[in-house]
Amino acid sequence: MKIICVGRNYAAHAKELNNAVEEEPVIFLKPDSALLINNKDFYLPDFSNDIHYETEIVVRINKAVKHIEEKFAHRYYDSVTVGVDFTARDLQSMLKAKGLPWERAKAFDGSAVIGSFVPLADVGIISDLNFSMKLNGQTVQSVNSSEMVFSVDKVISFVSRFITLKTGDLIFTGTPQGVGPVKAGDQLIGFIGDRELFNFHVK
Repeated sequence: MKIICVGRNYAAHAKELNNAVEEEPVIFLKPDSALLINNKDFYLPDFSNDIHYETEIVVRINKAVKHIEEKFAHRYYDSVTVGVDFTARDLQSMLKAKGLPWERAKAFDGSAVIGSFVPLADVGIISDLNFSMKLNGQTVQSVNSSEMVFSVDKVISFVSRFITLKTGDLIFTGTPQGVGPVKAGDQLIGFIGDRELFNFHVK
């Protein structure tokens, strides 16, 4: 099982981090050891003093596919959730400044939170989903998936040119504006529409 993530997929988020919006999807990977499921607590790592939440729509691949055209990509997923791409922002900034890969800042244990998956048919069409995240009861991220720079189908088509997608692979589709730090004791709750899909604490 692979965890494939998209960076800079909302223009406003790219702007808040002073990043350019790219002409093609920015892709990076997380290992399966990054997964955090079933609302388990997230433990702050000891190598960073600036861990940020990034709430994202996540889709799960339901059959193997390679080099698929965008117009057919919708056939290869049918369930969706929200997740959190935790990022060690201080470490990421240092690595980027040196022109080095991001994995240490993005792929650490527990950095890929996923909520409960629901059938896409139960929540709407993938290109028009309202999703949000509350931090300690306050909404800090809230957006519609129509604001993605690259649609889910475009991302799947693009990735499949380079990497064969298999059943169970996860696609984190990018975060909107409103990212920020977490600290011990925080509670994070994620939604698609008004449907709560994750609810966990930071330790």
